[in-house]
Amino acid sequence: MTSVPSRPASVREAALAAVPAALADLGRLVRIPSIAFPGFDRSEVERSATAVQGLLDDLGIFDRVEVKTAVIPETGVEGMPAVLATRAARGGKPTILLYAHHDVQPVGDESLWESAPFEPTVRDGRLYGRGAADDKAGVMAHVGALRALVEALGPDFDLGVNLFIEGEEEAGSASFAAFLHENADALRADVIVVADSGNWDAATPALTVSLRGNARFTLRVKTLEHASHSGMFGGAVPDAMLATVKLLSTLWDDDGAVAVAGLTERDAATPEYSEDTLRDEAGLPAGVSPIGRGTILSRIWNKPSITITGIDAPSVRNASNTLSPEVSVVISMRVAPGQDAREAYEAIETHLRAHAPFGAELTFTDVDCGNPFLVDTSGSAVAHARTALAEGYGVEPIDIGVGGSIPFIADLVREFPGAEILVTGVEDPHARAHSPNESLHLETFRHALVSEALLLERLDRGE
Repeated sequence: MTSVPSRPASVREAALAAVPAALADLGRLVRIPSIAFPGFDRSEVERSATAVQGLLDDLGIFDRVEVKTAVIPETGVEGMPAVLATRAARGGKPTILLYAHHDVQPVGDESLWESAPFEPTVRDGRLYGRGAADDKAGVMAHVGALRALVEALGPDFDLGVNLFIEGEEEAGSASFAAFLHENADALRADVIVVADSGNWDAATPALTVSLRGNARFTLRVKTLEHASHSGMFGGAVPDAMLATVKLLSTLWDDDGAVAVAGLTERDAATPEYSEDTLRDEAGLPAGVSPIGRGTILSRIWNKPSITITGIDAPSVRNASNTLSPEVSVVISMRVAPGQDAREAYEAIETHLRAHAPFGAELTFTDVDCGNPFLVDTSGSAVAHARTALAEGYGVEPIDIGVGGSIPFIADLVREFPGAEILVTGVEDPHARAHSPNESLHLETFRHALVSEALLLERLDRGE
């Protein structure tokens, strides 16, 4: 009896069928501790890049797939390995560039994790592990969507597809601009999808249309030539900790809003978002009040913020009756959309110098700035993405701003000024990216993979 060939699956059916394998591969990627920060094992990042290269090779659709690096111009140091895959468009169809990153944040205090950070663990509909959401899930959303396209259409579809899977995004993308410039011809595209953002909630998709910029630096406050006995000189000599505490307190007003002249705000409406939702998503206890003024989302999306993210000072364990001669802090500022990040940095440096107490000596080092970003939502790719998200999630998408930063988008805009940039993601508000117990909501991942496959299909059809 002659067997009847099965009908090719629709892209949606193929995408749904691709989810289990994509999650299994995601688990294998999560097991690789690909931390690109200084002091961590570079070979693990190389191993992660090789694993991603293998996944892309297995698709069988690319003209080339390779692991590449670029040299950081400022230091001459080789950057972390990225994976580059290219497939030329045919028949006049567009080319899409899919971006994600395979490096992850450090674990932090491992005792705060409920399961081993590099052992993928499923609990209550979520996959736990460092990088499970940010951003190895983005990598696998791309891979799974392409698998679905190949399954439904065959390997000879006409859409041009390039992939750039970065290896140092969490560590600051130091070689990103150089890599982009060196490989501009290979990466050139009509549409760019940056899969490194989030959604409104676990069930509602979102397109990120604004991102705050960042200005990060190290500040050293010095008041003494050497440490001195606090009993002998305390009360007459200003120690560096006193000066640092007084200086840092000038950065905010009594409501916790930023109080630095020269920092701007964006005037834009925000969706309804309650304080109860903020408390739930951020883990804000009932006895602690929110900070700032205006709608909650305007504070997160449209206004600057300043956070002290690190401090070098005597620890509690090593505390002694000593006046500290100097203290160093890392200050991380989020810059409102519409303001140049370097301008914002100059404003905060000017503020700190003007408010230095007791004539304290200030030194600024390790300055890193990234500009904010506003998406042009008038293009056809945005319309296609909204339709694909609505079909993939079964819920109309919401345009959102994000309080975090993706500074390298400015490099993409500069290198490919004619490309439409779509910022999407697989995270939900409970993903806890960068924190202990990072996790991926499995249903959100399923919807995201299906949505991306539908977007690729629409672009391949030339709609």
